[in-house]
Amino acid sequence: MAVDGTQGVGGTNGTGSSTFGSSGAAQQKATLNYDNFLQLLVAQMKNQDPTDPMDASEQMSQLASFSQVEQTIQTNSKLDTLLTSSSLTQASSYIGKYMESADGSSKGTVESVKVYSDGLIATLDNGGKILIQPGISISDSAPTNGSGDDSSSNDSGDDSATDGTSGV
Repeated sequence: MAVDGTQGVGGTNGTGSSTFGSSGAAQQKATLNYDNFLQLLVAQMKNQDPTDPMDASEQMSQLASFSQVEQTIQTNSKLDTLLTSSSLTQASSYIGKYMESADGSSKGTVESVKVYSDGLIATLDNGGKILIQPGISISDSAPTNGSGDDSSSNDSGDDSATDGTSGV
């Protein structure tokens, strides 16, 4: 039984460019595989032995399995988008806040935040950088004590948080 249309999977699309070069490569690959499955199913039905036809429940089982894989890939894509959006929202909420690293070596007002795939890094007004992680202190403004010196511990009772996920 000869089936056409499966030669382009994972190769080139006739224009010399890769068929899976985009950011949605997994979704595109799953779609191509799903389309190929349907083509194979139709070819199998056309070429089946009339005295021994294919079992309908087996066809439905195969179709359901491929549909489930396609839906899982789409769900993962949407979750990735949601996580990216959440990271951007979280990053923007730190700008203008006073932050102190867990070890106390860096402190200052956050001027910008860079979002990386494995976390956030805040750049302070004094040029310092802090990895946003549990143990950091965040407050709306720099702590004050009687002398105006920022270098002492924060005993003023302001609304500072002690980790990167609360008090923002």
